[in-house]
Amino acid sequence: MTATAAPDLSTLPPPAAVQQLHHYAYKARDAEETRHFYEDILGLPLYHIIQSDYVPSTGEYCPYTHFFFRLQDGSFIAFFDLGDDIKAEPSPNTPAWVNHIAFRVNTVQELENTKARLQAHGIEVLGVTDHHIFKSIYFFDPNGIRLELSAQLADAAQMAKDSTVAHARLNAWTARKEQWRKERAEGTTAQALTPQANDRPEFVPGSA
Repeated sequence: MTATAAPDLSTLPPPAAVQQLHHYAYKARDAEETRHFYEDILGLPLYHIIQSDYVPSTGEYCPYTHFFFRLQDGSFIAFFDLGDDIKAEPSPNTPAWVNHIAFRVNTVQELENTKARLQAHGIEVLGVTDHHIFKSIYFFDPNGIRLELSAQLADAAQMAKDSTVAHARLNAWTARKEQWRKERAEGTTAQALTPQANDRPEFVPGSA
């Protein structure tokens, strides 16, 4: 396969100013089961429904009900009920905690309140977990999607300061990964790739 040359970015139109998330869509096992969870327990109102027999983007025949729940900022989380009562399967090569959706709430007290509501409905909740710049709780919806609710702790100045070193830190990780790939290809390492810094030493066994 011939590699495609990178385009000259100066000749391209500017990228769109992406304002916010419009919606995230996932497969639902059952529309009413999902509505109960997101509307009755989490408090996100059911806002919009699209139903069709054909998929507009591909033209394929696949009857569906596409339904949307609205967040406070006007964005949505949405689902497709395909009428088969089957949940989407998790990725077989990815730990269950990796792929998730995080929603922001206003206060840590709201995290505690939501945790109590979820647990009252028999839903297992992890946290409140301290991430230094925010605190979170974690749980799964009826479709097997891992959800996170986060309350921000760091202010805008702290986040802006962190942004000034983000590229340098990612570049250091990339260089470290290139070296790890080389050593793995040469058979000189079987170790997992580790980052150059550990921002969460409190979770290292025996570090307390």
